[in-house]
Amino acid sequence: MAAFIITCPNCNHQFEPTDALRDEIQRELNSKAKEWQLRKEEEYKQKEASMQQQLALKDAELQKTLALEKARLQNEIQESLKKSIASDYENQLKILQQAVADNDEKLKEARQKELSFLQKEQELKNKEAELEIEVQKKLLEERTRLKEQLLKEEQEKSSLKEQEFQLRVKELEKQLEDQKKLADEMKRRAEQGSMQLQGEVQELLLEDILRNTFPFDKVEEVGKGVRGADSIQTVRNQFGVEAGKIIYESKRTKDFSNEWIEKLKADMRTLGADVAVIVTQALPKDMERFGEKEGVYICTFTEVRSVALLLRNAILKVYDAKKSQENKGDKMVMLYDYLIGNEFSEQWKAIREGFMSMKLSIQKERDAMEKLWKAREKQLEKVLLNAAHIKGSIEGIAGADAVNLNLLEDNDALLLE
Repeated sequence: MAAFIITCPNCNHQFEPTDALRDEIQRELNSKAKEWQLRKEEEYKQKEASMQQQLALKDAELQKTLALEKARLQNEIQESLKKSIASDYENQLKILQQAVADNDEKLKEARQKELSFLQKEQELKNKEAELEIEVQKKLLEERTRLKEQLLKEEQEKSSLKEQEFQLRVKELEKQLEDQKKLADEMKRRAEQGSMQLQGEVQELLLEDILRNTFPFDKVEEVGKGVRGADSIQTVRNQFGVEAGKIIYESKRTKDFSNEWIEKLKADMRTLGADVAVIVTQALPKDMERFGEKEGVYICTFTEVRSVALLLRNAILKVYDAKKSQENKGDKMVMLYDYLIGNEFSEQWKAIREGFMSMKLSIQKERDAMEKLWKAREKQLEKVLLNAAHIKGSIEGIAGADAVNLNLLEDNDALLLE
């Protein structure tokens, strides 16, 4: 900070003030400032008293003027109201007379319109009655025609139903005869007491259940003496394509044998089946109902329909999943060829060029803004420095609390730092 130099007005001798001299000057300036302030306050009080007196006089004069003007206005308003009331009464009387005349004319017109409306209403009622009669006639004719048509259709349906009934009777008679033959055959076999024949009956019923439940599947019976399961169900999807095989082994004995499981698993491998099922009257000791044991499903005859439905749906889902995985290798080769091809390379190059162009544009904008910010920051520092010099000079003359010359609050100063 440069030293403060004082020049003597008489001999032009320059010297630096000491602390004592500086304090003396400061006290003298403070004393003068206080005297000046007291003098200004006294002048302000005198002026304020004079203004109050003048305002009181003007207020009194204004009140008198307002009282006179108020009285004058009240008189004028009363005269005006009297004239206005008389004029309004005459006007209202004329308006009422004119309204009475207009109402008489309108009443005549309304009566005439009402008479015309009643005449038209009567005409409409007559036309409506005629139209109702015409509609009723047409409805009666249409009902007669529909009745005849329905009667004819009922006769045709009755004839068709009679034919269908006769055919149904014949079918039932044929089924009854077949069932009678089957019952006689089963009775004959039951009377023989052969366990083998009882098993064959269960096999036949099992095949009938499978054929009736899944008419589109192929159910084959394995001939007697041929090694393998009792029945083979070839599962087909909605397009008639074979999706897998289920083999069934039917057992009608009092005790369950674990050897059946190993034999059926061997048959499953030999026949290339997907699932093996044992339909048995006697379940294993550790099973109370349908379940799976050592890769073979075991169920009773009453459960076979539900078990077959579940296993068949599972085979179809597995087949669909396998089909969806076909040609997966070809797709990978096509994808690889696309990734190394010229089309993908050119598209990616276009994306990269656009990205680099955007990045350079953003960098240029950032550099320009930073340059502008730096220039404004320098300008702001220059303004703050000059303001600090002015503030120091004034505080040196008038004191630190005389005038507030801060450009920034404390919080703003911290933000700038």
